[in-house]
Amino acid sequence: MTDIADRYRRHADDFESKVAAVRPEQWDNPSPCARWSARDVVGHIVVMHGVMLRPLDRRPSRAPSVEKDPLAAFRAARADVEAVLDDPELAAAPCETPSGPLTAEQHIDRVISDDLVLHGWDLARATGQDETMPADDVERMWRGTSAIPAEVMEKFRTPGAFGPGVEVFGPEVPVPEDAPLQDRLLGLIGRDPH
Repeated sequence: MTDIADRYRRHADDFESKVAAVRPEQWDNPSPCARWSARDVVGHIVVMHGVMLRPLDRRPSRAPSVEKDPLAAFRAARADVEAVLDDPELAAAPCETPSGPLTAEQHIDRVISDDLVLHGWDLARATGQDETMPADDVERMWRGTSAIPAEVMEKFRTPGAFGPGVEVFGPEVPVPEDAPLQDRLLGLIGRDPH
């Protein structure tokens, strides 16, 4: 198993535990993502898992909808991505992405693995769960995100730049330079950590 597959599984385990801990009355709670409920956060994650399959001419497995069973929907999406990561040929397949050419596993790592951590925070915030992100992941994401050139970051902040309704990052939220790194990362991607 590769480091990418290991990282994905670790992040998926953590996200799945958050989904499993949501009480029925919490699914409509607002999340830090504008106009999204807790259920919408899980829906986004499930949809993005399907997006990772498209360059490989694969389709998502049949599963309950996020409306009916968010946990089962996530588990099915997760199994689809794990099948790609577990197949060396599929994992190494070339994919054209908005960031340029990547292998399928690199694309999954850059998009889904980080999304699981960041949207895991959104889900935790929306449902009163522990919001602490793993320190090593925060450090890795901070290094990558803070190094994004300003013109690229501007595109990431532009609604619709990567397709209708897609907004990668919100406007930066000012956070003190001496704040914990998790708070600075959240501010950089447009979340208010407080």
